Amino acid sequence: MIAGSGSNNTREALELAERAAAAGADGLLLISPYYNTPEPDGMETHYRTVADAVDLPQIIYNVPSRTGRTIAVETATSLAEHENVVGYKAASGDLNRTNEVIERTRAENFAVLSGDDALTLPIVAQGGSGCISVAANVEPQRTVALVGAALAGDFDRARELQYELGDLFRVLFAETNPIPVKEAMAIRGVHAATMRSPLCPLQPETRERLRRVLEELE
Repeated sequence: MIAGSGSNNTREALELAERAAAAGADGLLLISPYYNTPEPDGMETHYRTVADAVDLPQIIYNVPSRTGRTIAVETATSLAEHENVVGYKAASGDLNRTNEVIERTRAENFAVLSGDDALTLPIVAQGGSGCISVAANVEPQRTVALVGAALAGDFDRARELQYELGDLFRVLFAETNPIPVKEAMAIRGVHAATMRSPLCPLQPETRERLRRVLEELE
């Protein structure tokens, strides 16, 4: 169980991490500080404060579209030297940046993980370790098969699965995540598509598009 315990307030992030550890979490996923957009030195201090204090494997999470600031390559590679910082969730959409992190952390016990389903195949092909997936909530077997094929070097099979899942990857981000994936799970009969405000239900035309994509995958 990897607990999301990030915050834009270092003290709060540390408190959440300590609570997660006390509750029995196996690891932590820490989003980079949002809104206050720290400089690289502040970003590194933020992550090191938690890593120094909480003895659990930790994944740093780079998603600048949501936080307003990317994690510099130099910051990621420096943090990779910390024994408790074991991974990097790459959701910037910047394959050059992700590839550089992979290249510069090869000597470390450090996993670079795709945080964007559509980019999992190229990231694994570059040397990434796998993904933290949205689509796997809806299509777990195909997603696992795609990643497994890529990790095994069977890129013909991985590309075939990428093509099968391509429409799903796109529609799951047609509106703000996690709205589409919750709707997809509801269509599949797993649970109701309930969202907390300010998230709102999927637009009817997007829901119809999602329904058609799911039917094609049956």
